[in-house]
Amino acid sequence: MIFGLLVGATLLFRLRFPSWRVAAAHGLAVMLVVTASAHFAPDGLGFMPGHGTLTAMVPPFVPFPSPVVYGTGVLELLGALGLVLPRTRRAAGWCLVVLFACLLPANVHAALTHVPGAGDPLWIRIPEQLAYLAAALAATAGDAAPPTSRRGEPEPSAGTAQTASSSP
Repeated sequence: MIFGLLVGATLLFRLRFPSWRVAAAHGLAVMLVVTASAHFAPDGLGFMPGHGTLTAMVPPFVPFPSPVVYGTGVLELLGALGLVLPRTRRAAGWCLVVLFACLLPANVHAALTHVPGAGDPLWIRIPEQLAYLAAALAATAGDAAPPTSRRGEPEPSAGTAQTASSSP
């Protein structure tokens, strides 16, 4: 269901943005807002697992699972924000690549231990996690925002710089 949200949002954003990369970054941002909300919600509110179930998915070697779940929810929200801002998209993409790689053990642990309430089949989360990682990686490529001056205005490129003598 979450993967469908990523694909659907990306297709809709493709109507708005000229590149698949930017559309996918915005689609991933929508997906992250939805998934991050589960980190703060109690179990049983909808189709997604809540905080309790997500805490149960945390492998035993991770200390303080409940605060970690809250923290990863905050990181997902920050990643979503970073993806929609052109200036931070590349950094957000790299940070999300790291986050998704760190979250993979929780999905493997949940699939192996059959965490109740996490949704079935849990093994599908592993390839989905790889797809999310690929979408985040795609957000790291391409155009960065043009450099700006201290006043926030675009700086002229080297070939178009005006000198004091050429201005009226």
